[in-house]
Amino acid sequence: MSMQKTVSPIDGEVIAERELASGAEAEAVLARSESALSAWRSLGLEGRAALVGRMVDGIVADKSTLADELTRQMGRPRRYTEGEIGGFQDRARRMIELAPEALRPLEPPAKEGFRRMITREPLGVVMVLAPWNYPWLTAVNAVVPALLSGNTVVLKHSDQTPLVAERFVAAAVAAGFPEGVFQFVHASHERLAEMVGDARVGHVCFTGSVEGGRAIHRAASERFIATGLELGGKDPAYVAQDADVAFAVENLVDGSFFNSGQSCCGIERIYVHADHYDEFVDGFVSLTRQYVLGDPFDADTTLGPVVRERSRDAIQAQVDAAVAAGARALIDAPYAGSERGPCYLGPQVLVGVDHAMEVMREETFGPVACIARVTNDDEAVSQMNDSRYGLTASIWTRDLDRAADLGDRLETGTVFANRCDYLDPDLAWVGVKDSGRGATLSSVGFEHLTRPKSFHLRQR
Repeated sequence: MSMQKTVSPIDGEVIAERELASGAEAEAVLARSESALSAWRSLGLEGRAALVGRMVDGIVADKSTLADELTRQMGRPRRYTEGEIGGFQDRARRMIELAPEALRPLEPPAKEGFRRMITREPLGVVMVLAPWNYPWLTAVNAVVPALLSGNTVVLKHSDQTPLVAERFVAAAVAAGFPEGVFQFVHASHERLAEMVGDARVGHVCFTGSVEGGRAIHRAASERFIATGLELGGKDPAYVAQDADVAFAVENLVDGSFFNSGQSCCGIERIYVHADHYDEFVDGFVSLTRQYVLGDPFDADTTLGPVVRERSRDAIQAQVDAAVAAGARALIDAPYAGSERGPCYLGPQVLVGVDHAMEVMREETFGPVACIARVTNDDEAVSQMNDSRYGLTASIWTRDLDRAADLGDRLETGTVFANRCDYLDPDLAWVGVKDSGRGATLSSVGFEHLTRPKSFHLRQR
């Protein structure tokens, strides 16, 4: 019998122990999912949407308990975790609203004697593999549209947040979901690879690291199925010559350090026009020093621990290597609160950085912001594109036409102007290069969870 343990980064306490699925248990999960497909599809969109809506209601009704559990599992300050349940609700409701139009049959211009249309068909059993950093928000992006489209879903969460998967499915059961439509599984990497390679699985949605995405791709490589991969980021920002500097400082500090920087679309590289460089750095450092690192359940805490000790070590190693190569760290260490335990790491701001340093090339996924000086828009675009990642990029300017023009030149899935670290459910969430492939959210997201089926009917 194999077990997984979930250790809280707050104090090292073991908060959950779960038995990992055996081969027979994984087989039973997939068998139930497959057998539930026909009845679930026959409910029609209206029936499925009603059940999904009731599931969302049940989750939101228990948001205080769920927020407590989330903080305990991954360490985000409690003052913020309830907001994730609110974001979960907003996205789920919007996808329910979008579904009728997104799934409506497409009809080409009328042609005498023929009836022609393209319908959207469910893919079958969809596996959703969700991470720990935003476990409710990342899971809802795939789970809700997959269910609305007529697919059945098997949810596997990170071993850091297993309670989220259990609560999600429990809410579906309480809402009246038929057996087998929505299940969770706790599984080893080896068992998961077996399930991904199973002929009954029609699609896989994975959110996680680049190496994790490669493992999923390999597991599915012998079969002709699509995999939706939302992977890492090294997301840049450009503070242009005409930016509102104070506004940019306020928002980019938050975009860099919220959730202890553990966000795929968090800001890790900031390029500032030379005219504003000194002012921006001074303001950024001043605001960063106001962060309170401490017990996530304390009301004053604005920065919690990173998720694991090995994460803290990897983040610190990037910073140390950059400083050894000539970068300057502007926040004194050790930071107040870092004595609480091995997962507590204060925020850091680095200047004097360049792209020869790992901290400017590889995802940090921690509370570290790198700031570099640029002399014009062309240099900024060149530096922003000099990355193997392409998830989001933000431009800080008073001129939205300028932002759109620069955005056209950026190799990224999402272009922001005067905001960052945000998902809009009406817009597709997509990465390029090593940040992944496929899309979630918006009507486009439904396209990736269905297949087109053409009807060419001739009247006789």
